[in-house]
Amino acid sequence: MNNFSNLLRSLGVVRLASLGLVAVALLAFFAFIGLRLGAEPKALLFSDIGVEDASRMIAELDAAKVSYELRGDGSMIYVPQADVLRLRMMLAEKGLPAGGTVGYEIFDNADALGTTSFLQNINHLRALEGELARTIRAIDGIKGARVHLVLPERELFSRERREPTASIVLKVNRDTLSTQQVKAIQYLVASAVDGLAPTRVSIVDERGTLLASGAGDDSQAIFASSIDERRTGYEARLRTHLENIVQRIVGVDKARVEVTAQMDYNRITQTSDTFDPNGQVVRSTQTVEDSSSSADGAANDGVTVGNNLPNANLGGTEGEAGAREAANRTEETVNYEISRTTKTEVLEPGRVKRLSVAVLVDGAYVQGADGSMVYTPRAQQELDKIEALIKTAMGFDEVRGDQVEVVNLPFAARPELDAGTAATDEAAGFMGFTRADIMRLAELAVLAVLALIAIFFVARPLLARTGGFAGGAGRLALPGGSGGGMSGGQAALAGPGDGDALAGALPAPEQLSDDMLIDIAQVAGKVKQSSVRKIGELVSSHPDESISIVRSWLHETA
Repeated sequence: MNNFSNLLRSLGVVRLASLGLVAVALLAFFAFIGLRLGAEPKALLFSDIGVEDASRMIAELDAAKVSYELRGDGSMIYVPQADVLRLRMMLAEKGLPAGGTVGYEIFDNADALGTTSFLQNINHLRALEGELARTIRAIDGIKGARVHLVLPERELFSRERREPTASIVLKVNRDTLSTQQVKAIQYLVASAVDGLAPTRVSIVDERGTLLASGAGDDSQAIFASSIDERRTGYEARLRTHLENIVQRIVGVDKARVEVTAQMDYNRITQTSDTFDPNGQVVRSTQTVEDSSSSADGAANDGVTVGNNLPNANLGGTEGEAGAREAANRTEETVNYEISRTTKTEVLEPGRVKRLSVAVLVDGAYVQGADGSMVYTPRAQQELDKIEALIKTAMGFDEVRGDQVEVVNLPFAARPELDAGTAATDEAAGFMGFTRADIMRLAELAVLAVLALIAIFFVARPLLARTGGFAGGAGRLALPGGSGGGMSGGQAALAGPGDGDALAGALPAPEQLSDDMLIDIAQVAGKVKQSSVRKIGELVSSHPDESISIVRSWLHETA
């Protein structure tokens, strides 16, 4: 006990305070690691939930006596990993999370007999809005939605009918929604509401950006956006196609292709008639025949009774008759039908007027004499072949004014950097460990390192210091004359087993006076000043032997 007290006094107040702080910190750290390792791992139950849903979920979890954690300002709830599926089914049975909206479950506990028609209509409107909001939230990229419907009632004997309208506020995960997603939401809501047109649905995001006006005539805006999307999609598809071809030649990530397409946005309707003269067909034929005859009656011009009698001239001679004249005419009309082709051609907007393609190709890298990668430009013949492939793949049309440019320049990224990145990515997914597994292994590694540091730098010096003090006390506590022929002072310095080293060097016991003898075993925590002075004189007179003894002590302590 005295040795321990002497040890504490020798350390001092500052060292004791430092050791105490280190010990408390180590205990706290070990306790934290022990709790982390001993606690059951938590898993995400629900995220991005509202305050109302979170409070109801917490009440259900408390009733079920399930431990949980709230993170992310209360928008995320973590529960034991083994109970995630069971708790989700339990909360789904309670209608959670409801998303802050009410659906058709509003009619489950409603009193049909005591409810007015006005209240029924309001509840039906609320239920319809809530169901639509839930459906919209199920779309990828949408975190929240609020739907407002205006369903005007048609009055009796009224000829005018107002159209229903809808307004939607969306909370999206990314910057904005695509045009196709906005149109999908419009048609989804319009199909669920009787008489609602898709163009009467207005959509706004949480930042106040107008995604759909709902003014009723968005045909021009929709048409312009569809044309722009068509151009962007065409450029992206052609760029990917060309990059795949070039990268098969120069290597992956060794080529970049940019495509610019000029589109014709005009709608053109063309009508043309084509006649084929060689394809004539007889359609109709008309024939007209005409015959006439006349006689010259100059000799019988007189008006007599004989001329007016029938057959008065039958008996006469031909010479007596006048000159006769006969005429025949035939007319034929043939109608032919000529082959005719009428073609009406409608050219929709979005036609490609011109294509411009820029291809950037990296050079080749050859290992130099010093081991570094040396850049080597590609041959012009190889670039010409790449340009020919690009023209064939893109449908190059010189009349249209298409342009293709292939340039060989060194890329900023070197192969060494690419290899290091690939190695890092491969190490990140080593043996299929998840991020949680890697973090847990890292915690165990840190715990092991800190434990080793605590053992080697805290516990071992304390044990060594305590053992050295006790051993020194045992070696100094030899009684006088028990050092194998040495005096008490010699025994005090030599300790056990060191008498031979000082047997011939130190004075004989009889040469020392009584006040020079020191027996540490009889001293209770105090030593005479004269004894300490005499020991110092012995050390001064015999330095080599004293050094060897001290070294042996240090060796035994270590």
